Amino acid sequence: MADKDVATSGGSHGEHGPLPALALGALGVVFGDIGTSPLYALKESFVGHHPLTVDSAHIYGVLSLIFWTMMLIVTVKYVFIVMRADNHGEGGSMALLALIGRRMGETRWTPTIAVLGVLATALFYGDAIITPAISVLSAVEGLTVVQAGLTPLVLPIAIVILIALFVIQSIGTAKVGALFGPVMAVYFLVLAVLGVTNILRHPEIVSIVNPWWALHFFQLDPKLAFLALGSVVLAVTGAEALYADMGHFGRRAISIAWLYAALPCLMLNYLGQGALLLDHPEAAQNPFFLLAPEWARLPLVILATLATVIASQAVISGAFSVTRQAVQLGFLPRLRILHTSASAAGQIYVPIINWTLLALVILLVLGFGSSSRLAAAYGIAVTGTMVITSCMMGALTFSVWRWNPVLAGLVTGLFLVIDGAYFLSNATKIPDGGWFPLLVAAVSFLVLTTWATGRRIMRNYLREDAMDLELFIKSAGASLKRVPGTAIFLSSTTEGVPPALLHNVKHNRILHERNIILTVRTEDVPHLPFEGRTSAEDHGAGFYRLILRHGFMENVDVPAAMKAVRDCGGPIGVADTSYFLSRETLVPSSRPGMAIWRERLFAWMVRNAESPMAFFKLPTNRVVELGSQLEI
Repeated sequence: MADKDVATSGGSHGEHGPLPALALGALGVVFGDIGTSPLYALKESFVGHHPLTVDSAHIYGVLSLIFWTMMLIVTVKYVFIVMRADNHGEGGSMALLALIGRRMGETRWTPTIAVLGVLATALFYGDAIITPAISVLSAVEGLTVVQAGLTPLVLPIAIVILIALFVIQSIGTAKVGALFGPVMAVYFLVLAVLGVTNILRHPEIVSIVNPWWALHFFQLDPKLAFLALGSVVLAVTGAEALYADMGHFGRRAISIAWLYAALPCLMLNYLGQGALLLDHPEAAQNPFFLLAPEWARLPLVILATLATVIASQAVISGAFSVTRQAVQLGFLPRLRILHTSASAAGQIYVPIINWTLLALVILLVLGFGSSSRLAAAYGIAVTGTMVITSCMMGALTFSVWRWNPVLAGLVTGLFLVIDGAYFLSNATKIPDGGWFPLLVAAVSFLVLTTWATGRRIMRNYLREDAMDLELFIKSAGASLKRVPGTAIFLSSTTEGVPPALLHNVKHNRILHERNIILTVRTEDVPHLPFEGRTSAEDHGAGFYRLILRHGFMENVDVPAAMKAVRDCGGPIGVADTSYFLSRETLVPSSRPGMAIWRERLFAWMVRNAESPMAFFKLPTNRVVELGSQLEI
């Protein structure tokens, strides 16, 4: 049923090490977000924007919805279906977009799929801002359960924790990450123990696995049941992480950690909260912390805070990874990307993303002030991403995996209805805070599409104005003075003469003995084998065109790659090689392309992009930059 090139359960790039260790690591990193949802999901269902009566019918109905939401969305959709779609081991919206694009080729649906992939990435940035804010704030709010007089300290403590979290990003999380698995294992165990101790008082609560209770809730009050979906879906926030982090731990490890640890512990805790509410309806104000006996509540606050920091760390690291993928796939300008580990290539730090997230997270905490108010903003980003994933899953099942059309239609339609219902329920909360992630997503989408469109327009104009290489060699190759050494001219296209070469000839009136026109190309796979990364073409008279390929999860080190090249007239030495770059100054104009304001935005991004010298790791003392103007 599945294409073996697409669905490879054991082919994950990051799947190294014994399965139990990988499953423990997945428990710490992958399930941090969904693991902290018991702090606020059930509470918001009863005392949130659409309060419910705390009685047995509503308790059973909400818990049944939570159970079946976890089973259908997380277990069936993500674990059993979506995670089978790995792009050479990697997951996430950008990896899925590249995978579908490669397998489908150019069809009438290609632009739509591309827009959906970019939109999912844009929504993820909204999620990455809200997750640290709501998670840490909901944990620190547990202090008010310990002692009501501590309420004024909640915001300051939450902000200090968040600032510390973002400050340590530049140090790297390798050592801290080693503690994630054990801490979250203890946290999930505590969830289960707290749940079981309360379930024992009302063992009949386990009957919520019967979907009749969810249906009865809708029969009892259809409007409130529909609105409650907007809070129920908070129980599965972080489900997208199962797919996005597949490259780090592998499909098997994540599936085992979910089915045998995270899912049972989470449901036991929710059942325990429900049993507590049956006896103490007033506990709906904060059922998670009130599960614990009074002496254990402060330790529980500390443990929950650690868990929320871990959940926040996972989404911040995800934002860094998604940003690098977007840069390499041509949706963002070159950004400064630092490696924080000598051994783990995936551990990176992107300063501009880190500090932008911190500023917006603090503004969010100060602006909304409580986890309940933030919950309204949270659901819209999560459900929007789920709807998009279902649409892209449709493209997978119909066009890539080529399932039976009836089966593909039923599966896709089922999840579009489920995810659509959750999205529409959350849409009612747009005026109460749901506008924030939509605003972030709109700005992110604008930036991503403006850069991608601007680059395409710029390449087309450069290609139109470019001089034919054969003609250039005939006219200039024989008449100009040659100097010893190798000149490498970086070019964004594989056609014509790059502007840097033309300007060098125009101003310096010389050519090197060997001239290499280099194009760095990002492939739609995450990693490429060492062999076959380069292909060269000899044009005679000391001119070569060289293409250097790399995966979208990899950073490019051009000098290191050049050491392995032998097809351009012999080895390329470091000491006698110069790199020539063209820096275009863009001038917005009325030429066909984008609106003037988007052209200005694109020109601003070009000016502020990371220098290709740093991005491609070129030696600073061997680089010559030549400027020119280009109308777009």
